Amino acid sequence: MNASLHTMDNLFAQLGLPDEPAAIDSFIASHRPLDSGVALYRASFWTASQRAFLKEEIIEDADWSAVIDELNVRLSKMP
Repeated sequence: MNASLHTMDNLFAQLGLPDEPAAIDSFIASHRPLDSGVALYRASFWTASQRAFLKEEIIEDADWSAVIDELNVRLSKMP
């Protein structure tokens, strides 16, 4: 695993979303707080392909899981 490749901006790029810091902050602000009890990959704002990627990476505890966990924490916080 090369952790240096797995940053929040790389994750957003992988998901096909704007990956500039301001765009990431805006995305998080507009989608939080994530409903309690809802797994990140089940959130309604993902496309089917984004959902599948997130689910696979989380379930397999793959290379992307640390940054996905970070996103989950950021989405779960109250503004």
